[in-house]
Amino acid sequence: MGSNLDQYLSDRINSLEESATIAMSQKSREMKAQGIDVISLSLGEPDFNIPEFIKESAKKAIDDNYSKYMPVPGYQDLREAIVHKFKRDNNLNYKPSQVVVSTGAKQCIANIVLSLVNPGDEVIVPAPYWVTYIEIVKMAGGVPVIIDTNIDNDFKITAQQLEEAMTPKSKLMIYSTPCNPSGSFYSKEELESLANVIAKKKDFFVISDEIYELINFTGKHESLAQFDKVMEQVVTVNGVSKAFAMTGWRLGYMAGPQFIADACTKMQGQFTSGTCAIAQRATITALEADPSVIDEMKKAYLSRRDLVLGKLDEIEGVKTNVPEGAFYIFPDVSFFFGKTYNGNVIENASDLCLYLLQEAHVALVTGEAFGDANCVRISYAASEDQLIEACARIKEALSKLK
Repeated sequence: MGSNLDQYLSDRINSLEESATIAMSQKSREMKAQGIDVISLSLGEPDFNIPEFIKESAKKAIDDNYSKYMPVPGYQDLREAIVHKFKRDNNLNYKPSQVVVSTGAKQCIANIVLSLVNPGDEVIVPAPYWVTYIEIVKMAGGVPVIIDTNIDNDFKITAQQLEEAMTPKSKLMIYSTPCNPSGSFYSKEELESLANVIAKKKDFFVISDEIYELINFTGKHESLAQFDKVMEQVVTVNGVSKAFAMTGWRLGYMAGPQFIADACTKMQGQFTSGTCAIAQRATITALEADPSVIDEMKKAYLSRRDLVLGKLDEIEGVKTNVPEGAFYIFPDVSFFFGKTYNGNVIENASDLCLYLLQEAHVALVTGEAFGDANCVRISYAASEDQLIEACARIKEALSKLK
């Protein structure tokens, strides 16, 4: 933060990092405001509009006067729709009482962590991870235990790595599939091998963040909670932001063991109470629809992924793998570390991102924010024309590094 008035703030807020994705987005917005033609590939936000039938449902909710306080964990019929969705799409059996609806999946994760983690408890986080996981763990007084991966194993942890990271203090693991930032996707076999380790420690819990579920190119999403041996240890988090392009509607949901759902309701009751009534009514409509309604969006993402991978593969020194979901590519750019331009040395991925912003006017996010200092995150949730232009600018800028 920087001001000497920060001394009056809590240690909690002073130890909190600003979100790198939001910070990069802010920098690119400031440059755009100065008239600079910046292409921002920094935010994880679909560039599609919400399907019309969901908008209509929200308008009807306003006309039907859904304007009063609602139950803290969400309307009963929405929780029933979520139960139906979990059964239909994931073969997971929950009761409505095990579901809590929150103001975004981010609040779900915060509720769960604050409900489970005591100061000193260890929370296992596979890297690369979504930036907010670590900060929420720190806020709860937990100790993040990072498991490193790399591009050669598609940024996925193994059962052996998980077992080696676990100690008597291990309380929780948080991971995402498909993953933000890597786009990696855990197969059923990979999840089962992790479940075998998790099942050995009954006082250990897992947040399975599945917000990108419908944006996967493998054919079928797999949930950790499908394995009976760990069903009572897994909390599944999802929402409508990514699949239905409803980021601004702020609606996420979780389902898990009853005692955790009750704790999250208690926690949320003191922070926000129930989430926006109109967003809840619109979400019922979204979840009751056949998931195939977003197939066109998914096809566009797949086409963009292949376009960007093809362009990046033409750039010497940029190392890629093929992400199977989400809308990110997480290339290894360590080849450029130590190179210079006009006397300025590129020491790390953060330096490279700043260089590309200033020299190429393309905004990316440093992999350091996600726990991998060798990589950068490229969001391909942008038009094909923008992506082609951005890749051309990146290629030209990188060619100037010697």
